[in-house]
Amino acid sequence: MHTTIQKFHDAVLAHDHDSVPALMAENIKFQPPTYWATWNGRDAVAAVLGHVNEVFTDFEYRRVMGAGKDWALEFQCKVDGLDCVGVDLITLNDEGLMQTFEVVMRPYKTIGALRAAMNERVAKDPSFLKHKSALS
Repeated sequence: MHTTIQKFHDAVLAHDHDSVPALMAENIKFQPPTYWATWNGRDAVAAVLGHVNEVFTDFEYRRVMGAGKDWALEFQCKVDGLDCVGVDLITLNDEGLMQTFEVVMRPYKTIGALRAAMNERVAKDPSFLKHKSALS
C-alpha cells in the first residue's frame, strides 16, 4: 500500500484528524456523496473531513484496493444509527499527496442523514463559513 494511503487509513481509524491535512495536496479537490459539488483546497477539505470524522460512528475499512496513484478504500459505518457502506476514491499526485478525493455511499436514507448532520454541524461552526468560497 502507498505510504500516503496507509497514513490516511491509520489516521482515520485513530480519529487523528490533525495529521490528515499534511497528506493532501494544497489544491486538493473533494467531491462529497451528499450533493454534486466540489470542495477545493487543503483547508476547506480538511474542515469538511473533520466534521465527517465526528458524524460517522462505528467506522471501519473493509478493503483497500489500488496501485500507483489510484486507490479505493471501502468502508462501513453508521450515521445517526443508520448503516452505511461507501468507498473513498483517492488519486495521488506526482508527489504522493492526495490530489482528488471522491466519496460514494449507499443507501440513500443514510446519505440524507449525513447531509442533515453535516448541515447542522457547519451551521454552528462560524470558522466553516470562510470555506464556503472553496465550493464549486
